[in-house]
Amino acid sequence: MKRILSLNRIFIAYALVFTGILTGVLPREAALAAGILLGAWMLWRPLEEGTLLFVRCIPLFIALPLTATYDNLTLWRPLALVLLLRAMLDHDLRTELRTTYREATRNPNAWLKSHPVARRLGILLVLAGLSLIGARYPLTGAIRIIYFVNLSIVPVLIAALVRQRRISAEQVLRAMAIPTMIVIAVGYLQLATTYLMDVYQFMRLWGEEIQLRQFGLQWSRTAVEVGNTWLAYYGDQLSLRVFSLFPDSHSFPTFILLGIPALLAGALGPIVRAAETLPVRRLFRTVATLSVLWIPAAYLIAILSGTRGIWVASVGVVGLVPIGLFLMRRTSVPVLKRRVFAYGASFLIAWFLLFAVAWPIFISPQFLVGKADIALLGHRLRSVIDLGETSNALRLAIWRSSITSIARHPLLGVGIGNFPVVLDQDIRLARAGSTAHNLYLHIAAEMGVLAALESILLLASAWYATWRWFIRAEGAALVYASSLLLYLPWVLAYVLTDPIIFDERVFLFFATILALVWEEGKIVAGNT
Repeated sequence: MKRILSLNRIFIAYALVFTGILTGVLPREAALAAGILLGAWMLWRPLEEGTLLFVRCIPLFIALPLTATYDNLTLWRPLALVLLLRAMLDHDLRTELRTTYREATRNPNAWLKSHPVARRLGILLVLAGLSLIGARYPLTGAIRIIYFVNLSIVPVLIAALVRQRRISAEQVLRAMAIPTMIVIAVGYLQLATTYLMDVYQFMRLWGEEIQLRQFGLQWSRTAVEVGNTWLAYYGDQLSLRVFSLFPDSHSFPTFILLGIPALLAGALGPIVRAAETLPVRRLFRTVATLSVLWIPAAYLIAILSGTRGIWVASVGVVGLVPIGLFLMRRTSVPVLKRRVFAYGASFLIAWFLLFAVAWPIFISPQFLVGKADIALLGHRLRSVIDLGETSNALRLAIWRSSITSIARHPLLGVGIGNFPVVLDQDIRLARAGSTAHNLYLHIAAEMGVLAALESILLLASAWYATWRWFIRAEGAALVYASSLLLYLPWVLAYVLTDPIIFDERVFLFFATILALVWEEGKIVAGNT
């Protein structure tokens, strides 16, 4: 109990400091002191606590103002290294590492065969390095590799701690649910500000103040002077595309989709117990905990991000529901699990119904300006299939350029981190969102076709591991695994239009989920 209270207290303290900095109550330099104190706490406390705290803080990590010209180093980067140091001091992890090293060196072929995830990750790392051989900007690519290695430290630790049963899946799920609720709440607060100020005041508040303090001067200037995804433009009419604590309106809803299964796992405990005896139609009269209200709140705020790719991908997710139930019947999945899956999937009905709630919000007088066109949301929906629409036309042009580049450099691409070369852009735009607007094309363009295929197999293995976990899971883990069977494909379909997984907050959250499902899927498979 003392450990749990200590973890809660340190998280609340940091959240208050974070809020104070973003609102201007505290100076930005307070982030440096907070980072030092968090690092010291992580070194002092058990590794399990530090890792869970890290997951809770993913969307709250703030840029450190190290110098007047370098103020965009995000706090997660040094804290991940602190946790790595703490892991090196951990006896159990050192013992496991030595054992793994002996097994891998004695019979590397057998070890790689029995560890397919590690094998594919290793292949991707090697291909990333090889892609720099002919890269125009090899230093940029090397920095990108270091960045991804830094990002992967905590997910690897989570996998190790879950494997050793030092943290449970339920603890990780609670750690993911908390930041999901925070960014939902901030999203609604952000929406409220559009009714209190005009668009110029809004941009000053969120672009030149809040996001400057959160991400640093470089991003603030990019968002305010170069461009952002925060507004939907229809002539002279503007509507907010909610982005909450994220730099854009694409990473925010992706984070929400990844967090919803954790919210469902925490809310549907009574449903799991009732599903043992009640048929599906009776489950809908069973009351979940009040925290289930976070689900429609999450859906609505994700819709209000205006991210059309997520809207379109949701249609395909609905098609997965009957397919999933059919496969469960054919493979003799127990009735209890089919009921839990069906009940969790039924929440998708709310997703589509909430577009009716989103419509009056989209056409409401945001930024103190009335809107003459009440079909604003309809215009945005129809623009999905309008190939002449500016955004769609630009995306198609980028896809064509990416495919042309892949044909020219099929083996190793143009080099990891060098995608702007494909479009003849300034390499500095790699930091400002120059991408192929398709995860798989982006990887193939930068690192070659083999890297793209390995990435697809890696992501497919995550879904399969989720299925294996679902087959053996119980309680909250059962709800989570059954929900992830739908929400993981939802995200993987969306990245066909935007490789948003590369956003550092989304990547940390996504990699945490993959680490969890790969380990839990492997554990339950080993117990069968």
